[in-house]
Order: sequence, then C-alpha cells, then structure tokens
Amino acid sequence: MKPQIRILIYSILFFLYLSSTPLLLTLGEKLKTDPFITLGCGFALLNLVYAFFALKWTVLLNIACAIAIAALALFLALKFTNLHLFLNYDPYQVKTAILANAVFSIIFWEIVYQVKIRKHTAH
Repeated sequence: MKPQIRILIYSILFFLYLSSTPLLLTLGEKLKTDPFITLGCGFALLNLVYAFFALKWTVLLNIACAIAIAALALFLALKFTNLHLFLNYDPYQVKTAILANAVFSIIFWEIVYQVKIRKHTAH
C-alpha cells in the first residue's frame, strides 16, 4: 500500500476515533456499563472495520490485531493522561485521553503493517 493511501486511511481512522468517542461514551451511559469496556469494545469494532477493509489480511490476524491494538492503545492513553502534561489546556484530561488513544492506535497499526510487510518480503 502506498504511503499516501496509508496517510489518507490513518487520517480517516483518526477522525473516526475522535468522532466516535462521545457516541461510545453516551452509549455506555445508556447501557449502564463501565466506560472503559464500552470504549474498548467500540474501538475494537472500529479497528476490525479498518483491518478488514484496509489491510485485508487473514481473518484471525485481523481480529487479533484489532482487539490487541484497541486494548493496548486505550491502556496507554489512560497512562498518558496520568502524566498530567496538559493540565493548563485540558484540566479533566478527557481530550488528552481521546487524542492519545487515536494517536497510539495509528502508531500501532503502522507498526503492525510494517512488520507484516517486512515479514512478507523476507519470504
């Protein structure tokens, strides 16, 4: 996949992360579930859609990467907000967590893509 196409897809994925987070939080409130579970499942579904439409790898690899990246990115976003780096701009750290989650997810997708491509070209 060309770098321009990946940048476009990552930009769309970034926008989807930012726009779907409030919807997922609202859904979690209505369902009376833990927000982290709701966000994790929602981001895993978003990652599944990305994996199946953009990457088109095997089903098991798509599912495993989507779930692992969603969980790891959400975990690291929460840890990143605990650093309290942007308290002057975001006192409740909500925007920081949302942006960090989106950025971490995209970074992890690029890492997985690069590993898969290099492994494929080595054979």
